This record gives sequence, C-alpha cells and structure tokens, in this order.
Amino acid sequence: MTTTFAPAQEPTRIVIVGGVAGGMSAAARARRLDEQAEIIVLEQGDHVSFANCGLPYHLSGEITAREDLILHTPATLAASLNLDVRTGHRVTSIDKRSRKVTIAAGDHTYALPYDALLLSPGAVGVRPPITGLDHPAVHTLRTVPDVDGLRERVEELLAAHTESRPAPSAVVIGAGFIGLEAVEALTTRGLAVHLVELADHVLPPLDVELAPLLATELAAHGVDLHLGVSAQAITAATTADGTITPVTVALSDDATLAADLVIVNVGVRPASALAAEADLDLGPTGAIRVDVDQRTSDPYIWAVGDAVEVTQAITGARMPVPLAGPANRQGRRAADSICGRRTTPQAAVLGTAIVRVFGLTAATTGANQATLRRAAIAHEVMHIHPGDHAGYYPGSEEMHLVASFAPDGTLLGAQGVGRAGVDKRIDILATAIRAGMTADDLAELELAYSPPYGSAKDPVNMLGFVAQNALDNTMPQWQAQDLDRAMADTLILDVRSAAEFAQGHLAGALNIPHLELRARLSEVREVAGGRAISVYCARGPRSYLATRVLLSEGHDARSLSGGWLTLQAVHPDI
Repeated sequence: MTTTFAPAQEPTRIVIVGGVAGGMSAAARARRLDEQAEIIVLEQGDHVSFANCGLPYHLSGEITAREDLILHTPATLAASLNLDVRTGHRVTSIDKRSRKVTIAAGDHTYALPYDALLLSPGAVGVRPPITGLDHPAVHTLRTVPDVDGLRERVEELLAAHTESRPAPSAVVIGAGFIGLEAVEALTTRGLAVHLVELADHVLPPLDVELAPLLATELAAHGVDLHLGVSAQAITAATTADGTITPVTVALSDDATLAADLVIVNVGVRPASALAAEADLDLGPTGAIRVDVDQRTSDPYIWAVGDAVEVTQAITGARMPVPLAGPANRQGRRAADSICGRRTTPQAAVLGTAIVRVFGLTAATTGANQATLRRAAIAHEVMHIHPGDHAGYYPGSEEMHLVASFAPDGTLLGAQGVGRAGVDKRIDILATAIRAGMTADDLAELELAYSPPYGSAKDPVNMLGFVAQNALDNTMPQWQAQDLDRAMADTLILDVRSAAEFAQGHLAGALNIPHLELRARLSEVREVAGGRAISVYCARGPRSYLATRVLLSEGHDARSLSGGWLTLQAVHPDI
C-alpha cells in the first residue's frame, strides 16, 4: 500500500520517535524534501544526535573532546533544519486508530497527533543472567552518559594509582565488536584488563581460523583471556591482603577475577516493546517487520534502525542487524516514502563490519562459514595470506583473507585480519557480493596498483584465481577441519624446507621440499601405496605447485587451503 501526503492547507505533521542514526537521518531528509512539513523528533534521552560508534575512542582518549561526539543539539537542528527536537520526551503508547502518541516528559504527560509516525527506538543491551549486575562498578558502553561514567571512574582509578599499588583492573564481559573496542580503550589508559567470552574464540562472527590472530594480539598487549566460560556473579569482595576492591567476578570454570570496574556488552535486542504494544507485526526475533519502503503493518507508521527486521543477503533469513550504515539508509528511505517520493527499495543486508584490535584490523562481510553451514548452503572456502602491497616495496604486511564461494563461483562471504589493507579489500569484496560477482569476476577486477598501495595481482584477484582453481578442480583442496580424516586415510606430504619441517610438522608426514619433488616421485609413490595424498606447505602456494605435479603423475592429490598457518589456527595443539 502506498500512502502519500500531498501538500494541503495544514502542513503534514511527521512525528519521529528516537534520534541518532535512523531517526535523525529521516528527519533531515524529510526536511530537505518538504519545507512546510512539521517535523517533531521525540528522544527519551538527553542526546538526540551523537556518534555512538566513537564512544570507545573517547574512553581511550583518542577523541579528546566530549563535544566532538555530539553531532547536533536541539538548538542546532532547529536553526539548520527547522526541526522541533524534544529531548527527555518518552513515547509511552501509540493509538493507531486516532493517530496519536502519548508522551511522558518529566511529570507531564500529553498526547500528540501525527499524520506520519516513524519509529527509531534502536536496541537495548541484552541483560545476561549474572548476579550482581546492579553493582555501581558495573557499566555498559552504549550512550554518552555511559562513557561519561566510565571516564570518570577510570580517572578516579588512575589518580589513586601509585607505585606501591597495583594497576587498576577491569573485567570486560563479551568479546564482540564493542567489547574488543572497550578492551583496547581500557588497556590504552593503563588498566589491567580481563576479557570473558562465552564462545570459544574472540569476536564470534569471525571464522575460527582467523580468531586466534586476534587472541594473540590481545595477549601481546597484556589482556587476560577467558574463553568458553561465562560470568556467573559479581560481588563486593576483599582481597587476601585486606585491600578493598569493588567487585569479584566469578566465572563458570570456578575462576574469580578481582576488578575495579566491569563492562558488560554481550549483545543487543530490538527495542520493539512500543511497537508490540501497538500491535504492529513483529518477526520471530522480536524485530519490527517492515516492507521495502520501511513501512510497518500500519500504513501511517514507518520504522528504521536497530529495531527493524531486515533480510540477510546470503541466507535470506529475517533478522535485525544493528549497524549504523543500514540505519542511515533506512532513515533516508523512510523519509522518501513518507513524502511520497520514489524510493530505493531496501536491499538485503550483508552485515559488513570492521574493528580495530590494537595493531590489527578484523573485518567481515556476507555470510561466515558457520552461517553457511547452518543454512545448508553448499560452499567452498579459500584461504590466502598475501601482503597488503608489493613485497619488494618496504613495509609490506601480511594479511589473512578467507572467502566462501558457491559451487557456481558466486562469492558468498569474506573475512580478513591484518595490520594494513584489510579495510580496502573487504570493502571491495562487499561490493562484489552486492553485485553478484563470481570468482571469474574477482580474477578480472582492475584495481589500482602501485608498489606502495598494492600488487599487480591484488589479493582480491588472488582470491579469484585460487577459487577458480579449486572450483574447476585445477587445485583440489583439503581443509584444516578435515585433518583427522586426512591423517587416517591419506599420505600427508609436507613440501616445506627441512628447516621448516624441523620446527614443527604433522606426525607421520613425509617431508619432501617442493623443489625436490620431481626427482623423488618414486619415493612418494612407494610411501603412498595407492593412497590419496594430502599436501601442505606454510601458506599454500608451494603445496599448489606440488599438487599440480602429483596430479600430472596420476596421483589423487589435494592441497591444504591456507597451509600450515591456517592449520595451526584451527588446531593449536598440533
């Protein structure tokens, strides 16, 4: 259904519930489209337009001025866009029949009619089942008041720190994007940080073979990791020497952590209670259902942001995706729809995201391997470890890229970790997924090249080349997850140098450096005894060359995707 609001004697009243990314994007766009509309923004907090993604960097001190986080105030929005912005105003109910919202503002309650209503309530933090979450030492990191409280506490702790007193400590519960940013910020400020994560690796959306790189980086900066465990209780406590600490955090493995402050960020859920009470349609995740123009099940109500349901681009699943980019685009789209304009219908969401972890960058787009397996989507995984720019130019840094392709070569998802160049490649790969590109397309992409910036065969091209070889059986692969089967049923051939082999190798592996392979093929044939051959090297290129030689000799041979480097990440105890 399309409902347009043509200019009439009385201006259209657009009421927007909630600001920040989605709500303020909608308000600004609506004003640009309709100078006569009455646009009222109702925000229950004190800040209607702030950089919530910048909060961890204010906590660390990198963004020094608090006012830099405040993008606009009611006064600046009134002056620049003629918006009526009311902070401290909480919408308590929606009357769809009479098209009115009820608002609580301090001790005052009033009703406000609307012609078009846009909901941008955002998300609320998941409250985990931990005893003691109400202790004053426990914080979250989602709003400006949150970061104000954390900075004040950190300053108090640092001011009290002396040479004879241990450095203040913090426990961060949840190793997702915000949790990792909080860990970096607190460590940068000089706190001793413990990180607790229920999953078996940090940054759970990241594929398992990349996560150890982040764990190593965290440990190198003194972060104490507790993976695969949960926090059970937070209690006030006294240490053995009588020093008072605000809390002790008890973990599910019976460990206890003393902390001067605790940050809990274990995820969010849609703030859809108001929509539910108004009997708007919700999806099974509790997110508000909207059409391609952001319209809800009521023709006069739109919704945007973290509270709405979107389509995941690869699996087709319907879910909320709490990211600023989609929220901003949804706000613009909703305003176009409200003002009767042609819209760009909402596209399926890739969930492209990035985080800095000290010196490393981790980024992801599309579907990871776990998601593809759960959705029973056939795929082949490629691992490469290229430099971010030409290796002969000084300063080249190794990247670790993982990409999944459908059997027909369509790119389904990609992830990367490295010290340089990861953001550029993931952005290219996100664009490629949106365009429906295949391995052939990646191989043929023409990307900017100069030695300080890249390589003549860019890592994106290399992913395409590797995928072409694997998918057309030029380079049959085996994966690190196949290790047990490979060791039980095949000859393991290590084609690294003897020195590399001596530093660590798979038990029972035959070591023949790849440059010696042609001269020792009879030895391989004798040891294999008719078995298939599982080849590996350090990173993949040498085992590819060896596999091609073996295939040409009639052997059933496969090359380990990503080599020993990937194998160690998946099997750290080998």
